[in-house]
Amino acid sequence: MRSVHLTKALTLAAVMAIAAGCSSTGSRSDSGAVSGTGGDTSAYGVGTGTGVTPGSWEEVATLKNVFYFEFDRAVVRPEFFADLEGHARYLAGNPSARVRLDGHTDERGTREYNMALGERRAQAVERLLLVNGANASQIETVSYGEERPAVAGNHEGAWSQNRRVELRYLSR
Repeated sequence: MRSVHLTKALTLAAVMAIAAGCSSTGSRSDSGAVSGTGGDTSAYGVGTGTGVTPGSWEEVATLKNVFYFEFDRAVVRPEFFADLEGHARYLAGNPSARVRLDGHTDERGTREYNMALGERRAQAVERLLLVNGANASQIETVSYGEERPAVAGNHEGAWSQNRRVELRYLSR
């Protein structure tokens, strides 16, 4: 069991290292948008931005701030990459802004396992923010495990809404 988690962690670390090392043949504007062709890094959550400028709180406020996960997984789904890149660019352009990433799980599993899984989920979101320009000093992670469900119930519909990370701005 422990080697499975180590393998998953190493695989995720390799993917994140590749994402951080990807380059583009286009030019990058001050807003972080890539122009030109080549260097498609969208599979890693890089370069899929929503056009949010660093100082635009109004646009950042329209981005998703809850990110859902598959059962027993701590891998950010590709559908959330663009929103996370937008948050990262806002953070990069606003050094005084800070966020807290609250990791949550559904009720299945032991309390200890769910606390660790919630933390891994929050750290996965943190890594995507860092890769996309946010500073580590702007981000804190917290795990609530199964303790703060978004939806009550013992069925997949409820569980899927509880497997999440909530991004909360602490200051702007």
